Amino acid sequence: MKKTTITLAMSLATFALSSNLQAQDINKDTHTITISVPEVALVDIEPAATKNIILGFTAPIEAGNPITPSTANSTLWLNYSSIKSDADPTRTVSVSVNAIIPGIDIHVTAAAATGSGGGLLGTQAAQLTLSATDQTIISGIGSAYTGNGANNGHNLTYALAAGSGPGGVAVYADLQAIANTTATVTYTISDN
Repeated sequence: MKKTTITLAMSLATFALSSNLQAQDINKDTHTITISVPEVALVDIEPAATKNIILGFTAPIEAGNPITPSTANSTLWLNYSSIKSDADPTRTVSVSVNAIIPGIDIHVTAAAATGSGGGLLGTQAAQLTLSATDQTIISGIGSAYTGNGANNGHNLTYALAAGSGPGGVAVYADLQAIANTTATVTYTISDN
């Protein structure tokens, strides 16, 4: 019986010791989460279905008067999404046109950002006269999004002017009668 008691006591001691060794949790614990955020630089013109616009001039009905440009068009919106990189704290959107029409200035003006966007939205430039050279129309874009579609982002206003108008560079003497000429306007988002 003495041998059984010693064996039983040793078994209980071993069980108690092994229970204490397994119960080593403390009042806190940690683990890691790996997070990745992609760099983003996207730009588009909305509404996509109707982003091609028509502008023109009306002939005068009285001798001695110049041609009259059509009403300015404010139907388009500039949308962008941007997640900046460590190396480049801000981005810009530039604009250019592929075809310069003799005697005609194409003006574009971007309004301040409105709509459902967030983040560090960019600041618009003053009215620009489009040229083949990229010009900054929005600057200072950080990590931001304008919201998608019409009524989000920067409203764009396009207007024509016959040469020698205010802020223009075209010359009225260069005007030529043309039926239809298409000019492609390109917006590019890029790092500073």
